[in-house]
Amino acid sequence: MQGHTVEKIGGTSISNTDAVLGNILIADRQGEALYRRIFVVSAYAGITNHLLEHKKTGEPGVFALFAAASAQETSAWQDSLDRLQGAMTAINADRFAGRPEREAADAFILARIADARSALTDLQHLCAHGHFRLDTQLGAVREMLASLGEAHSAFNLTLELKSRGVNARFVDLTAWDDKRPLTLDERIQDAFEDVDLRRELPIVTGFGQRKDGLMREFGRGYSEVVFSRIAVLTGAREAIIHKEFHLSSADPNLVGTQAVRKIGRTNYDVADQLANLGMEAIHPRAARGLRHAGIPLIVKNTFEPEDQGTSICGEFVSETPRVEIIAGMKGVTALELLEQDMVGVKGYDAGILEVLARHKVRIVSKASNANTITHHLDANPKQVKRVIADLEERFPNAAISTQKVAIVAAIGSDLNLPGLTSQATLALVEAGVEILALQQLSRRVDIQFAVAEADYARAVAALHKRLVEQDQSQARSLLSAA
Repeated sequence: MQGHTVEKIGGTSISNTDAVLGNILIADRQGEALYRRIFVVSAYAGITNHLLEHKKTGEPGVFALFAAASAQETSAWQDSLDRLQGAMTAINADRFAGRPEREAADAFILARIADARSALTDLQHLCAHGHFRLDTQLGAVREMLASLGEAHSAFNLTLELKSRGVNARFVDLTAWDDKRPLTLDERIQDAFEDVDLRRELPIVTGFGQRKDGLMREFGRGYSEVVFSRIAVLTGAREAIIHKEFHLSSADPNLVGTQAVRKIGRTNYDVADQLANLGMEAIHPRAARGLRHAGIPLIVKNTFEPEDQGTSICGEFVSETPRVEIIAGMKGVTALELLEQDMVGVKGYDAGILEVLARHKVRIVSKASNANTITHHLDANPKQVKRVIADLEERFPNAAISTQKVAIVAAIGSDLNLPGLTSQATLALVEAGVEILALQQLSRRVDIQFAVAEADYARAVAALHKRLVEQDQSQARSLLSAA
C-alpha cells in the first residue's frame, strides 16, 4: 500500500459536505487521481456532544443521562436518544432530499439506534438485580454510543461519493456486528486486508473498537488515534488532517485576522505543547506513532484547498530562533500545597500525583520550591473538591489552596533567543497583566505564564504583538539588547 495518503476530516468540516466534496474528495480529480487515499471521518459537528456529554459545558447527552438514571427512571435518556435520532435523520434529509440515497441513509442509522436502545434497556433491566453492577459496563456503553456518530457520517459520505460515480468503500471499524476480541491494530489490518487502493476510496469510521477499550485510554481523541494507526499500519507517505482553520500563530479572534501568521512548518514537539494546552493539532499519542514511523503530518484548511497547509515532522527546527505560536487555555485550577515540614522529606510529590491520578485529573504544568508544590490542573469543580478532600486527609498539616487562572504560552521549535523571557514579561506588564506564575524549562520550547482568567485575551494579544508580529530581525535586535 505504498504511495498513498491517510486523511482525516473533522466534524466541523464534514458538516459542510459540499465543501469537502468540492475541495478535497473530488475537486477536479478524475479516474485514477481519485484513489490512493484513505479518509477517516469524524462525527458531524455536535453529534458526539449529544451522544455523550457536551465537551465544554458538560451538558449531559444520552450516555451521561443513562449513567445517572435509576432502573425505574428511563425517560431522560430515552428522550435524549429520540432527539438524537431526530437530529441524525434531519442531517440525512438535508443531504439527500429527493434522492434515493435518503432511504439507505435513514435505514442504516435507524437500525443502529434501535440496536443501541435495545441494548441499553436490557442492560438497565439486568442491573436492577443486585448481582449485576452498571458501573462495570459504562465504558462499553460509552464506546457503543460514541461509535454511532462516526458510523453515521462515514456511511453517508460513502453514499455521497457513490452517487457521484466514485468507487467508495465504507470501512466500519466499530465492530457493530463483529464479536471478535481484536486489538485496534488487528482490526485495522483485518479491515484493509482486501482493499485495493488503486481502485477503491476507503471511507473509514473515526471510531475503532478494540478488546480493551479505546476511550478509557484516549478519551475523545480516539478518532486521531485511529487515523494515526491506519497511516502507520498501511505505510502512508503522508498523514493529512483537514480542519476548518489554518494552524496559525494565535487565535485570530483574539489578535485579529490580519495579525496572525499561518505556520508553514513546525515539529511534533511544538504539536505536543499545543496539545498540552488543549489546542490539539493532533492527539499526543497519535503524534507519537506518526513520529516514530517517520510519517509527516500536514494540517490543511478544508475551505482553502489551494493552500499547502502546515507541515509537522520530527526533525524540523526553524532556521532562526523565533516564537512560532502564542497559545493558551482558560479554566485552569492552580492547586497549591504548602507544608513547612516538606523540606528534605520525600513522598509529598508522589503522594499528590497518586491522588491526582486516582481522580483522573490532567496536569497542565507543575512547579515546586522548598515547601510548596503547585499543580496547574485541567479539572472540573467536582474533581477538584475530591482531590482537596483526599489531600487534606493525607497531609493534615498542609495548607491547600486553589485559584482559577489562565495559562498563556509562547511556543517554538527553537526559542534560544537571548532576553526572550524578559521581553515577554515586559510585554505583559506594559499591557497591565499581572503574572501569577512563570515556568520555563532549559529545552527552550515554550515559556508559560499563569495569569488571571480576566487577563487571558489581553495576555495573548500582548505576547503576539511583541514576539510574533514585529519583523523578526527587529525582534532579534530588541531581544539581544534586553
